[in-house]
Amino acid sequence: MPDDRQTIDDLVNRGLLDQWYAVAKSVQVRPGKAHAVKALGRNLVLWRDEAGTLNCLEDYCPHRGARLSRGEISGDNISCRYHGVTLNGAGTIVRVPAMPGCALEGRRAVESFPVAESNDAIFVYFASGAHPKPLPLILPEEFTDPQWTGILCVSPWACNYRYALDNLVDPMHGSYLHANSFTLAFGAKQDQMRIERTATGFTVARVEQHNKNFDWTEMVTEAAAPYCRLDIPYPAAAGPGGPFRIIGFTTPVDEGNCIVFFWRMRKASGLPREVWRFLYRAKLEGRHWDVLEQDREMLVNMPPDARKREMLYQHDVGVARVRQALVNKAKAQLAAHETARTRTAV
Repeated sequence: MPDDRQTIDDLVNRGLLDQWYAVAKSVQVRPGKAHAVKALGRNLVLWRDEAGTLNCLEDYCPHRGARLSRGEISGDNISCRYHGVTLNGAGTIVRVPAMPGCALEGRRAVESFPVAESNDAIFVYFASGAHPKPLPLILPEEFTDPQWTGILCVSPWACNYRYALDNLVDPMHGSYLHANSFTLAFGAKQDQMRIERTATGFTVARVEQHNKNFDWTEMVTEAAAPYCRLDIPYPAAAGPGGPFRIIGFTTPVDEGNCIVFFWRMRKASGLPREVWRFLYRAKLEGRHWDVLEQDREMLVNMPPDARKREMLYQHDVGVARVRQALVNKAKAQLAAHETARTRTAV
């Protein structure tokens, strides 16, 4: 099974398990309101209990299948609007108001998902049967370093998430697709690429150019919450804080859609921090959305089978490496699933 290419490709396309995925902005889940999201093909509902703690269940009422996200928050629990069936954050039915003492009460009927919150985003863990307990959520050091400040940007893209990952490990496209942008119009249009292994993944970088354009990307692939890190040099007119750093997470929605979560960050504290955040909101944010839209428009118009017809060359070493990392993880997950299935059968 682990060597079946189609099985591996299907798993990668849907999204790997045993990982944390960003699914929403924190502000989207308001007190007293249910919020629906979709990730890895699963419909989920998020809500906060009375203490503000997040809960996440499959967006499905076990009574007749109605969407819980269309229901109401009842204290710490969520109630289906269709017949009032109420569940807690563990997915257990705690009340059937139309029939007090109903045998359904006390039954754990809906899957619950571990959920965490950090830096204005909500992360959900998708476990496999072989590894049901969540792995540690290790986030970028910039998220906890007080010297860094960031603003979260979230955008839905109508393409498979693998295209977004390919785009992030392709520094050369910056000199062409974004050549007319505020920050990516500089540097040479010819170069070679090199790959360097790291303890948690790899870095892909231009050989002859550094700190002039989008010249490198670090991919953290060997973690339970994979992400990328890259710097874009900023002119003095863009305010204090040095290079413009992007921390990016990519979440599969289904095989034809994804959501990208980009933290736009600079190393600034005190008054320079406030100056940069004001300048960003007042002037720079629109320019950055223009660049992001260039990426989105390019990727969503690529055919779904482009990977089967492409002709890669040296600049695509990062693309090849990130794809291999996904395949390796998929093989490991399928092997673990097969081992667990065999043990259960015995």
